[in-house]
Amino acid sequence: MPCHRLIATGAAYTPPVAISDDDLTRLGRCVELARTALDDGDEPFGSILVTADGRTLFEDRNRVSGGDATRHPEFAIARWAAENLTTPDRAEATVYTSGEHCAMCAAAHAWVGLGRIVYATSSAQLTEWLAEWGAPPPPVATLPITTVAPGTVVDGPAPGYADTMKSLYEARFRP
Repeated sequence: MPCHRLIATGAAYTPPVAISDDDLTRLGRCVELARTALDDGDEPFGSILVTADGRTLFEDRNRVSGGDATRHPEFAIARWAAENLTTPDRAEATVYTSGEHCAMCAAAHAWVGLGRIVYATSSAQLTEWLAEWGAPPPPVATLPITTVAPGTVVDGPAPGYADTMKSLYEARFRP
């Protein structure tokens, strides 16, 4: 699946773009966090928040195993950013994540005014893999980020992480 940029309408806004080497390195950290989540008995998702000048300010992984299904790292980033960053700093920040935001996290991202999102694997990929394994779909519709947050610049997926993320998802979700 090619990398693509989505903005405004949810349709392809520009031709496919390459995700930079720096983006790939940051996505690698998200995949490490996803692996940590899985190792700790959680769903394999990880995310980081990076400033415009390249500093990582916050990172987290899924923490839903305790029973609170809203404990997604992207949601935690939105809450942290709202409490700790100015409006301009939020708008200039980038959220990197191992998997495309769900509708809840995309809404939180937009409501607090965060900037660009870069993801390793898409919700469409995860949905396809779940069906392949005979696993139940998520309880919330898997909408593209730009359907929920139409003004957000979104880059992904990063094809180099598909196999790794698929294996992490399979370890957690395959019946």
